[in-house]
Amino acid sequence: MKKIKAGIINVTGYTGVELARILWKHPGVELASVTGRSAAGKKLGEVFPHLIDTGLTIASELEGQFDVVFSAMTHKASAEAIIPLFKKGVRIIDISADFRLKKASQYPEWYAFDHPAPELLSQAVYGLPELHRNDIATAQIVANPGCYPTSAILALAPLIKNGLVEPDLIVDSKSGVSGAGRTLSLQSHFAEQSDNVRAYGLDGHRHLPEILQELAGLDQSADLTVTFIPHVLPMTRGILSTCYARVKTGRLGGGQEELNRVYSLFYENEPFTRVVQQPPETKQTWGSNYCFVYPVMNQKTGKVIIVSCIDNLMKGAAGQAVQNMNIMFGFPEITGIDSLPVYP
Repeated sequence: MKKIKAGIINVTGYTGVELARILWKHPGVELASVTGRSAAGKKLGEVFPHLIDTGLTIASELEGQFDVVFSAMTHKASAEAIIPLFKKGVRIIDISADFRLKKASQYPEWYAFDHPAPELLSQAVYGLPELHRNDIATAQIVANPGCYPTSAILALAPLIKNGLVEPDLIVDSKSGVSGAGRTLSLQSHFAEQSDNVRAYGLDGHRHLPEILQELAGLDQSADLTVTFIPHVLPMTRGILSTCYARVKTGRLGGGQEELNRVYSLFYENEPFTRVVQQPPETKQTWGSNYCFVYPVMNQKTGKVIIVSCIDNLMKGAAGQAVQNMNIMFGFPEITGIDSLPVYP
């Protein structure tokens, strides 16, 4: 397998360090350079002892030539770092939200900045392979999806694509604290988070337009509305989303059997999204790139309930980024990310 050269911008965040762990063992990748601001000049293994075998030094800027660069920078800073790489013809996988939304006008509203390269938004491909695999293969910029949207979109996509439910949807999501990143804050302090569950973003979470954009793209005739409420739980990794939708009159007359068939057909050729036969749990996805989806039909209420589970740092971030890279460079899609979950 011919190797490509890869770089990581901001390796010191949770997603960056997870990318380094995966890419170092990827048979088709040479991880050539990694960057980090506060840790520049230090050995990667000094900052993260579990990566001591890499021998890499954290640089302040990428050093060398690259086939692909992963940007794990914060919002706005990521776009600013990507623009010169794009002009050089480097292929880019952006972990931030800077290229996920197609409308530049949404960035001031949801992310409080004016996009520095609005002309590139139409060229970026939303990196959810289950929906955009063919476009990902030829893209120069892939916008890696958010963790919450990954779980929500994969839970609801078969229903929307097949026009089976009313357009008013509810997504109730719960995440581990690693979703907030490594930056210290009072709300991620142990004493604040332990033995506690907290809802936030009730007036509109920044992942909401991303969810709406991708679901609406599956059925442009549907006037979708989504109520999305995220929660943080005292666990390190994982996202569990419970989604609710009302069945359209005259649809899903075959009940649970038909619902299972719809989901099984939609995901039958997907290497990582699996329709399961019992409600999945976050711990069942730890360290893996799987998304487990469990659809349930309630005949009495006329509603469908879908539970989905992912590891927010894998299928919700680094694992999905490597899946996208595999598609972009023609590697078998599961290469480097085919590990089974760690349990318990």
